[in-house]
Amino acid sequence: MNIQYNMVLIFFVYGLAFFSMGLAITLEANRGSDTRLRHGLRALAIFGILHGIHEWVDMFELLDMLPGHDMDPSAWHTARIAMLEFSFLFLAAFGATLLPRVKNFRRASILVPMLLATIWGVGIVVLRGFFTIDTGLWDVADVWTRYAVAVPAGLLACIGLIGQWRLFRKAGMERFGRDALLAAIAFALYGLLGQTIVRASPLPPSNVLNQDFFLRTFGFPIQLLRAGAAVVSAWAIIRFLRSFEYETQRKIAMLQEAQLQEAQRREALRGQLLRQVVSAQEAERQRIARELHDATGQSLTAIGLGLRGVTNTLRQDTDKAADNLRQLEGLVARSLDELQRLIADLRPSHLDDLGLPAALRWYAGEVQNRTHLNVAVEINGEPHPIDSLINTALFRVAQEALTNVVKHAGATHVSVRLSYLPSTVMLQVEDNGRGFEVSARAERPAWGLLGMEERASLLEGHVTIRSQPGQGTCVEMTIPYHSNVEVGDGNTTIARG
Repeated sequence: MNIQYNMVLIFFVYGLAFFSMGLAITLEANRGSDTRLRHGLRALAIFGILHGIHEWVDMFELLDMLPGHDMDPSAWHTARIAMLEFSFLFLAAFGATLLPRVKNFRRASILVPMLLATIWGVGIVVLRGFFTIDTGLWDVADVWTRYAVAVPAGLLACIGLIGQWRLFRKAGMERFGRDALLAAIAFALYGLLGQTIVRASPLPPSNVLNQDFFLRTFGFPIQLLRAGAAVVSAWAIIRFLRSFEYETQRKIAMLQEAQLQEAQRREALRGQLLRQVVSAQEAERQRIARELHDATGQSLTAIGLGLRGVTNTLRQDTDKAADNLRQLEGLVARSLDELQRLIADLRPSHLDDLGLPAALRWYAGEVQNRTHLNVAVEINGEPHPIDSLINTALFRVAQEALTNVVKHAGATHVSVRLSYLPSTVMLQVEDNGRGFEVSARAERPAWGLLGMEERASLLEGHVTIRSQPGQGTCVEMTIPYHSNVEVGDGNTTIARG
């Protein structure tokens, strides 16, 4: 009686080990990034669950608690043998999936079990010609299943896990590699020894080398060795499943490090951009001061001197005074034109009075008048009421893009497209110039392009730059209509790249 209950305990632990392994793999297998390993572990999970249930069936049979066993023993034996065979076929699929140097692992995971199933089926057909139920057919079928399927499956699992051990070592995950190697040793022991020492049957060599011989020789049942191998392999497999969590944490750490580096890079670029902006502001102030001094200032000085001259000649020669006044009137008109041009460069009145489309058309006309560039403006969609900050940002980006085209692109035609989309407004400036490698920007930052990106990010938008050498450049800026970000008045001039 004690021996029987000890066997029951062994079968329970044996089944529990593999069943728990199957459940653990089912819960964890999808977390890994290695497609091959995920595919193989799914097969191993099915093996664990099926084989665990098979051992519990043997346990209940030993306890004489198998429902319906006495009513139809043939059906029970058929079901048990089928479950045993299918469980080992899935173990073989697991090993075949992880075989080193096998590129098409999905095909291998199907073909290898099919080959084993074919060998097993042919063997069963042949054995039925020699044995009957009365002469021990069920025992022969059990033994043949272990010889033909279980032993190769255990060896395949061992080889596959050794390959996984090597992969873990290459990836710098040696502690998980040790778990994979331990599982490989356990499956090798389980397949080579645990499945060759089988129940006694008329099929050689089980008629000599069997469980009874093992028990008489070593003093403990072979099922204890199988249970031990099952516990070790399940424990090792469950341990190396933690590699998925480790891998996830490592990816998170790498992403955090990359985000930190990107933030530091952007912060450094933002500092450099700020210095460029300050430098550009000073340069703009100098330009305005120079133009006021050279043009408007000199004109006002000439007007003042002319008025003094008119005062002196008015009483003596009215005709000459009238001629001088007409010249001064022309000088005043030219000064006003120059002053209006200077004001328009700083902040075009069209943008505030007539809106963004009109301002873009006006500026395109100004560019055409100053250069030989053909600038076409296209407005798509129904104009949408948007914040003045967005209008300013879009206009400044168009200014910057057209300035870059004039200075660097060598283009003959530029298309400026303003599109009012359902939730965003999009500006595209596309030229037919020489283009450039966008990836080269990382080596030599273009402050004008960086300024466009900064303007867009402050308004929750983004800028995309598409270009290839010899194929022109397209600058695209998209900003949502409703932005919660508040920035300055938009009058800062960004340094042009």
